[in-house]
Amino acid sequence: MLWKLLLRSQSCRLCSFKKMQSPPKYRPFLACFIYTTDRQSSKENTRTVEKLYKFSVDIRKIRRLKGWVLLEDKTYVEEIANILQELGADETAVASILERCPEAIVCSPTAVNTQRKLWQLVCKNEEELIKLIEQFPESFFTIKDQENQKLNVQFFQELELKNVVISRLLTTASNVFHNPVEKNKQMVRILQESYLDVGGSEANVKVWLLKLLSQNPFILLNSPAAIKETLEFLQEQGFTSFEILQLLSKLKGFLFQLCPRSIQNSISFSKNVFKCTDHDLKQLVLKCPALLYYSVPVLEERMQGLLREGISIAQIRETPMVLELTPQIVQYRIRKLNSLGYRIKDGHLANLNGSKKEFEANFGRIQAKKVRPLFNPVAPLNVEE
Repeated sequence: MLWKLLLRSQSCRLCSFKKMQSPPKYRPFLACFIYTTDRQSSKENTRTVEKLYKFSVDIRKIRRLKGWVLLEDKTYVEEIANILQELGADETAVASILERCPEAIVCSPTAVNTQRKLWQLVCKNEEELIKLIEQFPESFFTIKDQENQKLNVQFFQELELKNVVISRLLTTASNVFHNPVEKNKQMVRILQESYLDVGGSEANVKVWLLKLLSQNPFILLNSPAAIKETLEFLQEQGFTSFEILQLLSKLKGFLFQLCPRSIQNSISFSKNVFKCTDHDLKQLVLKCPALLYYSVPVLEERMQGLLREGISIAQIRETPMVLELTPQIVQYRIRKLNSLGYRIKDGHLANLNGSKKEFEANFGRIQAKKVRPLFNPVAPLNVEE
């Protein structure tokens, strides 16, 4: 009788323990994630995955970045890889291109070959072309408006824009080539007319335009109305045609990308900080067009960075071009000058200003003065015998 009671007691404890160990109502997050991933993998096009593996492509990268490509029914892995190899890409380059731009495998080989011929219009050879594709695969495999792209390339060549510049625009400003060619032609006419209207010469307009397009091609994405509005606003602010021409030359056309409201905000900020009249502010802007170009938050950040280094408002007003430098560049240059015992807050900001090359040249001159001997080593010594 006793052993039956003991057996019953153990059985109850075992049932109780099993209830405590029963699986949770909800699966852990990781389990759900694994299940979701497995489910997605089961929908992938296995032929696509196998072919990508064949070319040593890291499938995990594609799943993480653009997994939808692996779900496509129709892909052209081998065909696209062959085209790249024909251009001179080795196995590593092919894998890298397909990992970074997996949508390439859903582009038809016919369209890719058309794109290849298009880009070859501005590339010296296939070696140059494959280097561009390796650097900018997304731009190359954006297969659309190909006839329009070709017309735009021909238009820019007719303008005598160098092929090396056009190839750079294809990779960094590809939207310009998706514009209807007539729109780009219209924008070029507006830019030329604007330059001439503010006093630019017929002899210089072509050089100015080519330089503008090579430095700031995004200007072609603007509207003619926006350009006209900006010029009219500057005239209302008291800038003469000659002064606007100066701004156009210094700002490389970025002036056309500003709206009147942002210009007004920047002017008001600068006028308040420097405590100057409209005339004085205009002179500051002509010295440093960045006062118009940079937004108020950027100007404020740069101004505060200079003040933290002990530089005064008066010094900044004397050399406003220093506002073209980021706070990080300012700190680096001040530390370098301090290492030579040069105290920027006690002197002129000219040695802090300028491009990297100009600063290094100034720094070298200051350094040379510091180590130069105080006497002429070839001069005879006056020694009493």
